[in-house]
Amino acid sequence: MASFNNVILMGNLTRDVELRKTPQGTAVADISLAVNDRVKSGEQWVDEVSFFDVTLWGRLAEVAAQYLSKGNPVLISGKLKQESWEKDGQKRSKVKVIASELKLIGGGTAAAALPTDSGQSMQSIASDDEIPF
Repeated sequence: MASFNNVILMGNLTRDVELRKTPQGTAVADISLAVNDRVKSGEQWVDEVSFFDVTLWGRLAEVAAQYLSKGNPVLISGKLKQESWEKDGQKRSKVKVIASELKLIGGGTAAAALPTDSGQSMQSIASDDEIPF
């Protein structure tokens, strides 16, 4: 049976980027993303917030650590990965996002996008003022 694992999230960082290196020297960054969803509760619309842990690798992790901080809006695409471990004799698991692309949203006249393939150059995305539709 075929499988497909792809996720796209846009939200705000809930904490500063935590950058570290593996023993082989590869950069790894962990972020937490808050994503709002508007739902109707009775007669009123309310925001429901979901929180997602995201891991970035290599150059993507380095760029995130350099340019992002708590509160910054970002768009992340990647895949879901379930991690399992045992703590105090209890089995635990958690689903997290492994990022393959990061887009810095808002702020200036352009935002930057960086794919995980470090051989590709940084791309530029036009701001809303420059979009002709």
